[in-house]
Amino acid sequence: MFEIGWSELLLIGIVALIAIGPKELPTVLRTLGQWMSKLRRMASEFQSQFQEAMREAEMADLKKQVDEMTSQAQSYASFDPVSEVKRELESTQQQIESAMVDKAGAASPSPPVAAEPSTSPAGAEPAVAPGTDVAAPASAAPEPATADADAAKPDGKPA
Repeated sequence: MFEIGWSELLLIGIVALIAIGPKELPTVLRTLGQWMSKLRRMASEFQSQFQEAMREAEMADLKKQVDEMTSQAQSYASFDPVSEVKRELESTQQQIESAMVDKAGAASPSPPVAAEPSTSPAGAEPAVAPGTDVAAPASAAPEPATADADAAKPDGKPA
């Protein structure tokens, strides 16, 4: 703060002795000492209050950190991985379904294509158009009536 050496103090003392006089110098020095002690007490009180405020601020920060840790610990305690996975699966399923609806809405539906009779060798399955359902195998399907069966009658007239 102030750097006052012995030579400066001696100079101040000589000037005070000449200006105040030897008779009043002890009372002035006593009053000056009282003022200095009051000033020091006020400075130390201010410093202690400042340090206390700093400690309170640090305590508030520590309390905040402890509260954050406590809330994180509580969230970990109530953590349910099954529900988290279930929620993720449901959201993914909803995204897939909405994408399928969007894709189906973008492509205009075409009428179903009927399966044509196959000219493939016996035992081979008939060709089926993509997108049609096949309910039964080809061997279980009833045989259609043909014109050859009508031609086999001797009179040539249909029955």
